[in-house]
Amino acid sequence: MTRDEVRGAILDILSEIAPDENIESIDDNRKLRDQMDLDSMDFLDIVMELRKRFNIEVPEKDYEHLATMSGCIAYLQPLMLKKQVAN
Repeated sequence: MTRDEVRGAILDILSEIAPDENIESIDDNRKLRDQMDLDSMDFLDIVMELRKRFNIEVPEKDYEHLATMSGCIAYLQPLMLKKQVAN
């Protein structure tokens, strides 16, 4: 998956978890929780949705990588590429 495809997939998940938020204005380099009304349960929902949609396991020790959109992309893109190659 390209960077834009990964970003789009994350935005899609965010729009489902926080439907009232304006996801179009997300600054990729700021913490998502500073930009959106996300609590810890919402964050876990994001992780669970990544597992469901893309069969990607994010260990708790790696949650810090998902704090910003750019961090999400940098962490998830290689994992998603591996999944594509494996399929």
